[in-house]
Amino acid sequence: METKEKKTKETLSQFITPQQLLEHWKGHRALTRRVIEAFPEDKLFSFSIGGMRPFSELAKELLGIGVPGAKGMATDQWEQLDENVDLGGSKEKLLQLWDQATEELNHWWAQIPVEHFQDTVIAFGQYEDKVYCSILYFIDNETHHRGQGYVYLRALGVEPPNFWER
Repeated sequence: METKEKKTKETLSQFITPQQLLEHWKGHRALTRRVIEAFPEDKLFSFSIGGMRPFSELAKELLGIGVPGAKGMATDQWEQLDENVDLGGSKEKLLQLWDQATEELNHWWAQIPVEHFQDTVIAFGQYEDKVYCSILYFIDNETHHRGQGYVYLRALGVEPPNFWER
C-alpha cells in the first residue's frame, strides 16, 4: 500500500498520465467524427466560407498528422507530412479511415516510452519541439479545424454536436 506522502509526491511530478492524454485526444477525435457525420455529404467536399478549405480537406490534414505523428514518436522514424488521402468523394470512406486511424493511434501510442514525452523531436522533419508539445499541437490543430467545421455546419443550417460532449 502506497503512503499518502509518496502518492502526493508522484502526483505533483506528473499532472497527467500518457493514457489519460490519449483518452483526452480520443475524446476530441470522437467529437470530430460526429462533426463529420453531421455534414451533408455533398457539402462535406465542397462547402467553404471566406476561401477556407472544405471540411473534407481539413479532415485529410488531421488524418495526415495524427497517426503518422504517433508513429514517428514511437519509432523515431519520421515521414514527410502527407495530407493526400484518397477519400473517394465519400463521407462513408472518410469515416472508415477516421475509425481505422483511431485504432492505429492506439497501437502506436502504446509504443511511445513514457520518458520519451520529454524528448525533443523534429516532427515530420520540420517541426522541432518536445514530444508532449507536439501532441498538444496535434490536439489543438484538430480543435481549431473542428471549430471551422462548426461554423460551416451553422452556415448550412445544421446544428453541430455539443462541443463539451467528448
